[in-house]
Amino acid sequence: MIVATIVYDGGRSRLDCVVRNLSEGGAKLEFATVRGIPNNFDLMVPGHRPQPCRVAWRALKEMGVQFLPAG
Repeated sequence: MIVATIVYDGGRSRLDCVVRNLSEGGAKLEFATVRGIPNNFDLMVPGHRPQPCRVAWRALKEMGVQFLPAG
């Protein structure tokens, strides 16, 4: 299990999540709820650089994200 953090709102907001699936192009993330999470944010996985993401799909407590080019 990988615990990660998403960062949004110009770095003012953070929310922990669990990475359920990780690939070169994206990830499946689990939250207590996906309500209120924006469509774009940075995924911070320990030991890795922040990864810009865009939401591809949402469910009640999970979402799939697509990795975007950095910068």
